[in-house]
Amino acid sequence: MYNSKIIGLGKYVPDNVITNHDLSEMMDTNDAWIQERTGIQERRWVKEGSDDTTASMGVKAAKIAIERARIDKDDIDFIIFATLSPDMYFPGPGVQVQHALDIKTVGALDVRNQCSGFVYALSVADNFIKTGMYKNILVIGSELHSHGLDKTTRGRSVSVIFGDGAGAAILTREEDKANGILSTHLHSQGEHAEELVLMAPGMGTRWVNDILADNNPEDESYFPYMNGQFVFKNAVVRFSEVIMEGLTKNKLSTKDIDMLIPHQANLRIAQFIQKKFQLNNDQVFNNIQKYGNTTAASIPIALTEAWEEGKIKEGDTVVLAAFGSGFTWGSVIMKW
Repeated sequence: MYNSKIIGLGKYVPDNVITNHDLSEMMDTNDAWIQERTGIQERRWVKEGSDDTTASMGVKAAKIAIERARIDKDDIDFIIFATLSPDMYFPGPGVQVQHALDIKTVGALDVRNQCSGFVYALSVADNFIKTGMYKNILVIGSELHSHGLDKTTRGRSVSVIFGDGAGAAILTREEDKANGILSTHLHSQGEHAEELVLMAPGMGTRWVNDILADNNPEDESYFPYMNGQFVFKNAVVRFSEVIMEGLTKNKLSTKDIDMLIPHQANLRIAQFIQKKFQLNNDQVFNNIQKYGNTTAASIPIALTEAWEEGKIKEGDTVVLAAFGSGFTWGSVIMKW
């Protein structure tokens, strides 16, 4: 069996910056309230009428990753796209990327694991490469949340958190089994599915026809719902567990972590994990302050920025970890 390693990274975020002050003009909130609870100062939202979509942002990030990987687009033999906000209900954006990049007719897989989506997608790519099925895989995490948020006081507890953006990685076959992705670890707990959820449109709940027929301005089923305190309490436990699971699998300890990149859900969660594992500021990378929670895009955006800033070096032990709706959670342990 082979190992897989990341050889190219790219990110894209819209130009439109939405500050906490901007939000205070839309709803009853303020900068102090938002920062105290989330650590977020600003986020990027796609402007109405922009040509940015979930797929097109993914394409922009992918082009950068491909260039940095120094491969031709036709060297890519599989595409995996993680998102909860596809351009269309179906088909998923993976095929849109294949078409937009004019890649030959390779397979395209869409992953719907929300905040854990990129970690799940990396795990799938890693195992495809390890078995020899594919050599070069393009993995994308991209989200366009802003057009589907309730931007009134009613929805403030959720809408202040989320931002738009995309990140991408190129994984390739690695002969040296001591380098690259060492292991991935995935979990789910569906009993808590409705603690962080968007109920409609859905075939088993309320479909678009029902929503239009009712024309009910009080209908909140097509806005995201989050039981914030419950999600936070579960996240800090599962983050810790799945990081330790990965380290133990590879006979490592928290002292061996050179860089931890957590899903950018809430700065308070990341700070809790940092304190528990006794990591210093140079060992944990956070950028939620600038971008908010970009769900499946958050880890690849943060990973790209950490690498661009020289905070990840060859030989470093890098840990990725995510927790989100489902509940789903996972980790990736890699040697850079």
